[in-house]
Amino acid sequence: MEKTRTFEKVCAILSENNHNQHQLLPILQAVQEEYRYLPEEVMAFIATSLGISPVKVFGVASFYSHFTLTPKGKYVIKVCDGTACHVKRSNGILTALEKQLGLSAGQRTTRDMLFTIETVACLGTCGLAPAMVINDETVHGLLTPEKAAGLINEIQAREVTASLDEAEY
Repeated sequence: MEKTRTFEKVCAILSENNHNQHQLLPILQAVQEEYRYLPEEVMAFIATSLGISPVKVFGVASFYSHFTLTPKGKYVIKVCDGTACHVKRSNGILTALEKQLGLSAGQRTTRDMLFTIETVACLGTCGLAPAMVINDETVHGLLTPEKAAGLINEIQAREVTASLDEAEY
């Protein structure tokens, strides 16, 4: 049921863009916003709907670094590893987050699809080093591993409360 409803949203996105193949980038952006990544079967559907090759759609999606072909968590945490942050030990923050979330080597997303951790070259907040951003919304600076872990604890507590509230209905 969930997949059908979401697929209807893909159809709506295509309609909003008049099924115009020249609107491929905005279509892919909107679809990624919906799914948090670009599923292969959705890209094939987009290609068919636009009358273009699936290879072209995949080529565009894999060319631009903004797009991701693997699922991401509800909360994407970007830990800065630029020069200022690196010097101020951002790797310690990354290690603490990985440990807290139970991520093993090479694993970037938690099994419950709640968190994804990424490193970025620079957030442009060098005066707040070390820093991280959650969901491209809030920059958290002057971090310690403990402060970073506390931010994750707050999110987890909110999620537990939200799921309890949903269970009541």
